[in-house]
This record gives sequence, C-alpha cells and structure tokens, in this order.
Amino acid sequence: MKRAVSLIILWGVLLVSASAQFGMYQHGSVVRMHIGDCILSHHGFVAAFGGPGIAAPQESCPEYTLVSSKVVYVIVGKSSNQMIPLAETIDFCIRKNELAVRVDDAKHDFKFTIKEMVIRSDWDRMQRHMDEQMRIAEDQMAMKARD
Repeated sequence: MKRAVSLIILWGVLLVSASAQFGMYQHGSVVRMHIGDCILSHHGFVAAFGGPGIAAPQESCPEYTLVSSKVVYVIVGKSSNQMIPLAETIDFCIRKNELAVRVDDAKHDFKFTIKEMVIRSDWDRMQRHMDEQMRIAEDQMAMKARD
C-alpha cells in the first residue's frame, strides 16, 4: 500500500515537472519595441560564419522587451510581420531555445529568437540608473540654459 501511494506521488511530481517544461505558459508584458536588422541566428552557423556570400537585402525585424515576473527577455522576430501589441499581458513559453508567444488566443504561436535575458531585479536596477542619468543630464542642460 505504501509503495502504491509513493508511486502515485512520484508519478504526480513527474507530471507536474513535465508540464512545466512542455507547454506551461508564463505571463509577461511588452514594454518596448524597436525595429532593427534581423539577426542571423535562425539562418544557421554556416551562414553566420561561412565567409562572404551573396549580399541579400537586409530585412527589418521587430525587437521587443518582454517583462515577466522573474526574467526580462529581449526577443527578435524572424520576419517583419511578427507583431506583438505593446503594454498588454501576453502568454509565452520557451521551446527549443526560442520564445513562443501566443497573442489574443491565436491558434498558433509566434516564435521569436531570444537575444538577451536579464534577471528582473537587475533590469529594474539598470532602469533606475538610466532614469537617474537622464534626470542629471536634463538638470545640467537646464542650468546651462539659464547661464
């Protein structure tokens, strides 16, 4: 009897851990968007380091800052048509070294390349520091304007 109960508990723990790894969505908010060049990580190692090739026109791709409760992600779309609404709570999960985003109960996920990951507390500290630097610069400009 004890063995059966321990096996059931073990099976439950395995199911919970597997569901956390495969398909458990997290929630986050997109706070920043920037259009920039597409990164080459989705073209493969050989294309990135293989030497000069045929110059293809560089496509512009969206870059987003996605803030979750514990981690801040900077993600890049694989094409210019991958758009995420700003300042809205979205569902996402990490699959196969990509961040899969589900927007507005869509039937499929948009896959983004993870460019950068920062712990939320470190990101908050960096944001406060940047705000302070901007405030100091504004104060200096105001003092120069008065002189």
